[in-house]
Amino acid sequence: MAFRANGDRWGMAVALGTRAKQALTRGDLTSVERDGEQSRTLFGELGDRWGQLQAMFTLGLLAQITGDYPRAADLHRTGARMGEELGLWTEVSDNLCQLGRVALLSRDYERAADLHDRARRLAVEQGYQVGEELAEIGLALGARRQGRLDTAEAHLRNWLDWDRRMGSDIGSALILSELGFVAEQRGDDEAALTLHLDGLAAARQSGDPRAIALALEGLAGAQVSAGRPEQAARLLGAAAATRESVGVPLPAAERFDVDRIGGRTRAVLGDEAFATQYAHGRSHGTDRYPEDLTLTAHPAIGS
Repeated sequence: MAFRANGDRWGMAVALGTRAKQALTRGDLTSVERDGEQSRTLFGELGDRWGQLQAMFTLGLLAQITGDYPRAADLHRTGARMGEELGLWTEVSDNLCQLGRVALLSRDYERAADLHDRARRLAVEQGYQVGEELAEIGLALGARRQGRLDTAEAHLRNWLDWDRRMGSDIGSALILSELGFVAEQRGDDEAALTLHLDGLAAARQSGDPRAIALALEGLAGAQVSAGRPEQAARLLGAAAATRESVGVPLPAAERFDVDRIGGRTRAVLGDEAFATQYAHGRSHGTDRYPEDLTLTAHPAIGS
């Protein structure tokens, strides 16, 4: 690293923080922790609070992914306070949004909605569209978990075209998956399958294994609704293998959809058949099999 060779510790801290963010999008969580912590330490030694804020935000996201919600909340609370002290209001919005996400995963839906709405209003005041989108998606996640499907869909539809225009594959993948879950919960099997296939394509384009796993889980829900429980069980197995490929099984608080879809599938197949099909999908993981399964099933939907 050129910064290290030149003894530029601030440049090293920035480079490490950037590497941590890039590793997060790849699902390389070991690198996120290593580079993020080194960046935070260097910025702390230099007394650069802006840099510390950047590193803490990335580490807070990592804590969420691994299910360490107390640590995530502590990092984002500190980040929000530091952002206020520095007058960095977009950073405050981002950290409030993530605090809302932690509240949502803790099933404190009222607090989650309040935090996401505060983050959204602050983002609007700053003309910060990325922050506005993240906050509104948070509101959609909470609404869907509470069964308010029309509200969830309205929030999501506000941003799908924008993400597509911006070329944000990761944003499109999340929104398409969430819209697919909305359709599945309504009983619209054909729309659910189409949305989740589109979400899978966007997820693969993004290169994020966790986004791919989410799309596979959504496709499982569409398949069991359409009367294909064997394929649903295989997709759930493939999704689990995909998540484990980056060392992060789905935390308990994020199993809302996997547990309800898995429960429906198991109820149809029985424990033994479910386990067999799940293991079959798991053994193929991210190989060709999940793609063949989801795409060849599409023309038969509704038959």
